[in-house]
Amino acid sequence: MQKIGRREFVKSAAFAAAGVSIVPRHVLGGVGFRAPSDTLNVAAIGAGGMGASNMAELTSQNIVAIADVDFDRVAGSLLDRSGNVRDDRRALKAAYEKAKRYSDFREMLDQEPGIDAVVIATPDHVHAVAANQAMKMGKHVYVQKPLTWSVKEARVLRETAKETGVVTQMGNQGHSHDDGRRLLEWVWAGAIGPVSEVHVWTNRPIWPQGIDRPAETPPVPDHLDWDLFLGPAPKVPYNPAYHPFAWRGWLDYGVGALGDMGAHLIDHAYWALGLDYPTKVWASGTPFGGERGAPASWPLATTVYYDFVQADGSPLKMTWYDGGLLPPRPPQYPDNVEMNPTGGTIMVGTKGILVYDTYGHNPRMYPQDLEQQYADVPKTLTRIDVSHEMNWANACMGEGEATCPFDYAAPLTETMLLGLVALRAGKPITYNGAEMRIPNAPEAEQYLHREYRAGWAL
Repeated sequence: MQKIGRREFVKSAAFAAAGVSIVPRHVLGGVGFRAPSDTLNVAAIGAGGMGASNMAELTSQNIVAIADVDFDRVAGSLLDRSGNVRDDRRALKAAYEKAKRYSDFREMLDQEPGIDAVVIATPDHVHAVAANQAMKMGKHVYVQKPLTWSVKEARVLRETAKETGVVTQMGNQGHSHDDGRRLLEWVWAGAIGPVSEVHVWTNRPIWPQGIDRPAETPPVPDHLDWDLFLGPAPKVPYNPAYHPFAWRGWLDYGVGALGDMGAHLIDHAYWALGLDYPTKVWASGTPFGGERGAPASWPLATTVYYDFVQADGSPLKMTWYDGGLLPPRPPQYPDNVEMNPTGGTIMVGTKGILVYDTYGHNPRMYPQDLEQQYADVPKTLTRIDVSHEMNWANACMGEGEATCPFDYAAPLTETMLLGLVALRAGKPITYNGAEMRIPNAPEAEQYLHREYRAGWAL
């Protein structure tokens, strides 16, 4: 009897969970056949921008199809500022030229049954719809951060991942880096003592926010499918103020600086301290863009205050600052050391503070002698010797585990997005995470989800 390899087992289990019956390709064989454990059939939904960066890490795999609403932007993602193909994108360009192209990812998923796994790097508002459909079809998914546009979407993706058994990963690459793993080991070893405060900041947004909707309605460029770009969001006329990239600042499509960068900055503190959902959230900020009562774009700067209960029952306060705002300097922070203006995190313990930059990079402790005292802390976390994307691809083929699966990424995403819920509520909210309810302000629960255009529901 022929043995079934690890990848075939993982994929068969995923399809069985999704109610799909398959015949492993190793049974089909044929001249020139390559063992399915060697490569993964990968597709991209959102193949330009960050999607191109993700797919460039996967050119050792079989890129079979790509879906995008703007293939001019995809082509531009392969070029340097002089208009030449980037050296690190030559393999991706060749792979993209061989891949089948679709404007509508729904058609791609329906017409390409051989896809094993999908990378999703669209604007935020399409993440959940695309990922949920792919998982229900038994396909493994890698979804760029933030995982979803809304709190409810994060909850749904977590449940679907559990039901289908597919391999999942959120694209916060710092979760796989050595620096982040080292800082966790310091915290777990008690290097800074019990933690009572966390301060997180970023210089984002570096895109327009706090602005009104554009009044002009220029024609849609020939290379852009505007209706597909809108996806589940309300129908509005095209304007270059929305696409490309500037979509991050608009409520309909993005989740602002907190949703964008929280996955890189809150991540390691959330992970190290074993946090769950916050119990209370309050937010303040500069004005929203748009008419009163109908905000269109996120504020230029916000501050969000979270209350958590840690596993041992002790309270923790976390504060988020964006738009260039900085936290107060803890007394342990040396006067001659600059706080990184682009972003960072400070964990305040009874023995000292631990500071790290975006992605968990460059962790350091103050007083500095703490690093010497804890230089020999054992490496209890596995080091990832491949990219975040290849870590996921290998896990899809039954080799190891994905480092940031939805079981972790979804609660982290909910936590980030609850800051925006509180911001829109305009008042402190208490949160019942088990029931996804806001007991003190049930009217704010409307901000936990969204209404979808016909044909785009989860």
